[in-house]
Amino acid sequence: MTVHTESDVRLADYTTLGLGGPAGRFVTARDTAELVDAVTAADAAGEPLLVLGGGSNLVIADAGFAGTVVHVDSQGVTMEPGTRDDTVRLRADAGVGWEPLVEQTVAEGLSGIECLSGIPGRVGSTPIQNVGAYGQDVSQTITEVLVWDRHTGERRVMDNAACGFTYRDSVFKGSDRYVVCEVVFELTRGDLSRPIRYAEVARTMGVEAGEQVPLAEARSTVLALRKGKGMVLDPADPDTRSAGSFFTNPILDAQAFTEFTKRVADRLGPDTAAPAHPAADGHVKLSAAWLIDRAGFHKGYGAGPARISTKHTLALTNPGGATTEDLLRLAREVRGGVAEAFGVTLVNEPVMVGVGL
Repeated sequence: MTVHTESDVRLADYTTLGLGGPAGRFVTARDTAELVDAVTAADAAGEPLLVLGGGSNLVIADAGFAGTVVHVDSQGVTMEPGTRDDTVRLRADAGVGWEPLVEQTVAEGLSGIECLSGIPGRVGSTPIQNVGAYGQDVSQTITEVLVWDRHTGERRVMDNAACGFTYRDSVFKGSDRYVVCEVVFELTRGDLSRPIRYAEVARTMGVEAGEQVPLAEARSTVLALRKGKGMVLDPADPDTRSAGSFFTNPILDAQAFTEFTKRVADRLGPDTAAPAHPAADGHVKLSAAWLIDRAGFHKGYGAGPARISTKHTLALTNPGGATTEDLLRLAREVRGGVAEAFGVTLVNEPVMVGVGL
């Protein structure tokens, strides 16, 4: 099977941050068979491997990647009956664009991922990060993931439980064992969304949390909210030249949360309450955006060419002329400032390639 191969391709052109040096070897995979072949060939040659989708969740070193980059551009989408009369199993190749897929499902009256509208990237990255926003995440609808297991040299179908989904995490994240090839979602037929769980969406739509709304209205509301925060890609808006939320919302155990509230009171006054939401096993989830802002890093902050978005403190941006090191310098400053102010260490959400915080 013939695959398209190039050398010294500039990876900045394939990331939403517009950052990253050249690839040693750049291979485009147009279907699952080509993807498996390209990965297998790189492994057989003993070359470092980077599987690249939409580049929306990557921070790549200025030096680039001295190995094989496999750009996943597979585009197959099929539908079949679901496990119930009112559901549909949607199978999408890893290279399918996520936002166009969400748009398609809403247009066809399929609910389950409508609140994930406007998120950049491709289908293959969604289970890795357990992509989520506005009260939905993909673990709620993914039924199985077809992967190439690089350890055993075989294709493997992993059900939802085997994926090990947690908050912005899965068995795929931080591991090079599995290459996501195809993802299967089970969606529900109907004109209404899933119950609206996110307070901001409910408030904007004038409904109570837990209510269902027309699918198209849920989608348009989420898109408007994301655009207002610079989270929908727009070549004319430098705030969208980012990797989305750069830090995850911290999750603290009970003791750590008690210590945190004391530090908030000491720094901001006893009447100040930080946003906090119950998480699993008695833990508490904080707002990373609130922490960043209260630690003194406002929208638009940045002394160098990289800056915090002027619309959302969670996004670090490259308005133009920045390098990866510029971005990381800002990220380290923000992380250090939050740790000093509140004793909480922020964790990066994007995947780091050849660099680290």
